[in-house]
Amino acid sequence: METRAMKLVKHLLAAVLFVPALALANTGELQLDKAPVSMDGASLQHGAKLFVNYCLNCHGASGLRYNRLEDIGLSETMIKDNLMFTADKIGEQMKIALRRADGKAWFGAAPPDLTLIARTKESGADWLYTYLRSFYRDPNRPTGWNNIVFPNVGMPHVLWQLQGDQIGKVSEKDDGHGGKMKEIELELAKPGKLTVEEYDKSVADLVSFLVWMGEPMAEQRKAIGWWVLAFLAGLFVLSYALKKNYWRDIH
Repeated sequence: METRAMKLVKHLLAAVLFVPALALANTGELQLDKAPVSMDGASLQHGAKLFVNYCLNCHGASGLRYNRLEDIGLSETMIKDNLMFTADKIGEQMKIALRRADGKAWFGAAPPDLTLIARTKESGADWLYTYLRSFYRDPNRPTGWNNIVFPNVGMPHVLWQLQGDQIGKVSEKDDGHGGKMKEIELELAKPGKLTVEEYDKSVADLVSFLVWMGEPMAEQRKAIGWWVLAFLAGLFVLSYALKKNYWRDIH
């Protein structure tokens, strides 16, 4: 069972993070889109590029060192020339210069480290994938942006140039209990540099990188797991044969 402290941590993380049309009722019921996570090298490399260029300005990833990016097919030269903007040595952590006090003053809460964000969120990749596609213009917010997944979010829409401007159309409908509930439907009012399909694919790549970053050894662990299961199966066969041979004369 979640404690009050655990719930508070989740809300703080979501508050400073970053849908074809997606609706959220005031009942708190949210429909999350399934994230098409891929561990393909090209997808992870594109996700790493997006992360460094759009996220690493405010959010660090101190649990990962730049040289680990070689695991997704990047050479040391490629990393140094294209991705190392916050460090001098390839073995350094992916940290940022933003101070927590400044982040709290600017956004209302210090931007969290994103190393494990895909694992700490309750719905993981699906939450992030939906969240990054559900920003809309809101002149009543300090940043000019709001978000359906997390209303009144403190973080601005850093990917707006890629996605474009979405607006939220507010309507009310019967909640089935004699009351009314508010529903917000998103509509793309001004296209960005990418088409809807291209933007969704880019967000999927970014989320895939965040998932990989949370556990870089996940794929190797799964592969090793199959070998372990095969070994145990072989050991069972040999153990059973030994048992049969040992008890042969007794029975």
